[in-house]
Amino acid sequence: QVQLVESGGGLVQPGGSLRLSCAASGRFLQTLRMGWYRQAPGSPRELVAAIIRDNGVRYADSVKGRFTISRNNPRNTLDLQMNSLKPEDTAVYYCNINIVGYGDYWGQGTQVTVSS
Repeated sequence: QVQLVESGGGLVQPGGSLRLSCAASGRFLQTLRMGWYRQAPGSPRELVAAIIRDNGVRYADSVKGRFTISRNNPRNTLDLQMNSLKPEDTAVYYCNINIVGYGDYWGQGTQVTVSS
């Protein structure tokens, strides 16, 4: 059983920064993809950033240069550093992992609100 727990969301002013962290527990061997998605009210869930096996890192155009995804192997966490936040970044952010042979797993989500 794989569990993902996100933390680090909250309220921040435009131009501010937040760091999201996703703690993964359970036993799994190979991942195809680890990433962050977000969903704003009335909008579909969209990819924010992902680390893809054998294919590097991918970012949504809207966050390039502002967000950085990283994996901390000793702590088994996936982090998302978000800088220069904008009101349009407001959404629920979800951690996702795709495991070979098992498919996708999702965290419960963490709210990020960018507002003055």
